[in-house]
Amino acid sequence: MCKPDNIVILTGAGISAESGVATFRAADGLWEGHKVEAVATPEGFAADPALVHAFYDARRARLDEVVPNAAHEALALLDAEWPGELLIVTQNVDDLHERAGAQRLVHMHGELLKAWCLACDSRVPWTGSMSEAAICPACAAPGRLRPDIVWFGEMPYDMDRIEAALRNADLFVSIGTSGAVYPAAGYVQTAKYCGAHTVEINLEPSQGSIFFDEVRLGKAGVEVPKWVEEMLA
Repeated sequence: MCKPDNIVILTGAGISAESGVATFRAADGLWEGHKVEAVATPEGFAADPALVHAFYDARRARLDEVVPNAAHEALALLDAEWPGELLIVTQNVDDLHERAGAQRLVHMHGELLKAWCLACDSRVPWTGSMSEAAICPACAAPGRLRPDIVWFGEMPYDMDRIEAALRNADLFVSIGTSGAVYPAAGYVQTAKYCGAHTVEINLEPSQGSIFFDEVRLGKAGVEVPKWVEEMLA
């Protein structure tokens, strides 16, 4: 293929798993021992906010125990040096891309280190625990904060920006994704329909591997730096 100008990169749980970040859903369908409905839906939050806050407090605390890996660092290098348009779209709610230095980045499923105030609709940085009585730093309303995480049944963030980038992309790369979670699982087809070359980098073929022009199998921490080196050569 010719050298691309505009790149869209989708990252999923596989890239952060190599840093030691636990993926949400286990083989039995539970999220760290909890039913999805209990900790990842608006209805679950309404029914037991204490449980939901404790679940995300624990995940937030674990971020202090992990660091970006070579794949995060390679993508940050590409972000810094790529002269064309570039957008990293991550399904992950951790901050490893930011800590590696990436700036052209959107979190389509929200961020662990942010709170959403249901009183004033503000998204604010949040690093500690978030109890039912937590006060919003923006409007001072008590007890109206929730994790700024896109739960099941809710619309992912920045959809218009992502769709525009996909339509304009010359190259779409998916890293560490299952190819099972929509709308992200459909991005390869959107990009391909609009004329982009498509590449998958994954530990094993995803459910959507058939849609990619090129599939590279192996650990993200090995394969992503190799790919970035090729791109910047």
